[in-house]
Amino acid sequence: MLVNFREDPDHVRRIARERGYTAPVLIDRDGAVTGEGYGVWGPPTAFLVDRRGRLVGRMVGPRDWGSPAARAFVLALLEADARP
Repeated sequence: MLVNFREDPDHVRRIARERGYTAPVLIDRDGAVTGEGYGVWGPPTAFLVDRRGRLVGRMVGPRDWGSPAARAFVLALLEADARP
């Protein structure tokens, strides 16, 4: 799931469509979910959640998710989570 923080919903929908995002996007217009619920007051912040809904990582600041290192990291998390 993607969470948008304090931006116009129409803008968020347009950007998500242009970039081809397929994950659902929570539009947090007033910051109640991100700020009060998760303690995020300055984007970008990424939370990595496994298939069982457990938090496995939190990163603050921009990341290049298309880099080989980032892709290997995410694939390792997915593989570890697929094991019984």
